[in-house]
Amino acid sequence: MRGPAENWASMNQTPPVARPQGQSFQSICRFSRRLCIFASGVLLLFLHTLPARAFDHGHAQWDALTRKHVAWIADGHASRVDYLGFTAERASLEAYLASLSAVSQSEYDDWTRAQKLAFLINAYNAFTVELILTRYPDLKSIRDLGSVLRSPWKRRFFTLLGQERSLDDIEHGMIRAPGAFDEPRIHMAVNCASIGCPALRPEAFVAQRLDAQLEDSVVRFLSDRSRNRVRDGSLQVSKIFDWYGADFRSQAGSVEKWLSRYAQQLADDAAERLAVREARLPVRFLEYDWTLNDLKR
Repeated sequence: MRGPAENWASMNQTPPVARPQGQSFQSICRFSRRLCIFASGVLLLFLHTLPARAFDHGHAQWDALTRKHVAWIADGHASRVDYLGFTAERASLEAYLASLSAVSQSEYDDWTRAQKLAFLINAYNAFTVELILTRYPDLKSIRDLGSVLRSPWKRRFFTLLGQERSLDDIEHGMIRAPGAFDEPRIHMAVNCASIGCPALRPEAFVAQRLDAQLEDSVVRFLSDRSRNRVRDGSLQVSKIFDWYGADFRSQAGSVEKWLSRYAQQLADDAAERLAVREARLPVRFLEYDWTLNDLKR
């Protein structure tokens, strides 16, 4: 018979906890680890199969900025840019530029021709505005951003399709590359931030309306008598048609023939229009105005 001390110890003793035998316990641990590894793998696979955020081919950010900070002037034949307004919304501009830079080469390669061209035109114009803002308002011309040894168009200051690029890389290396687009009308779409340049549109170029937008840009520019006109028996046009004459000749045989389809815009007199239409007038190239196309000046 137990004595009082033995009974007290028996009543207060903690009952033993049942534990699995050594091999069974290790099996459970191994199973748990495998279950965790499997779950992690499934999660990673799921994340990799999620579609990447698609690029906005409506270019909504750029469209909103240009509608606010670009204005038609001269009866819609030219435009001016509110760079001060762009400065106030620099964060929105940089967000759009970041979305352009995030596009990979493989993603770009899957796009339609119109999507690619709209992307490149908008990229050129938006990065040009960004370049101006790096010195604005302390400049009178985009050429102030260059030097004797390096033009502003050759400065590599942004990334596009995975490579460091310049504005010249976009225009000459990508848009004007032989066989890429073969579209002379882009010269009335890309904007060099100068009064002599065709208008920066107060809207983004978009694939579904690209052809109409390009044509409208040409008509507006060629209707501007300060930069394109018939006078003194000659067809006096922008220096653009001299610098990029090869692009227009490749499509129509000569600059005169390319311009002949726009006789209605280039001349007011019926006889002069006929002469333009028949490509009978000699072409002369006007001086280019490199003054900044600033709305505030």
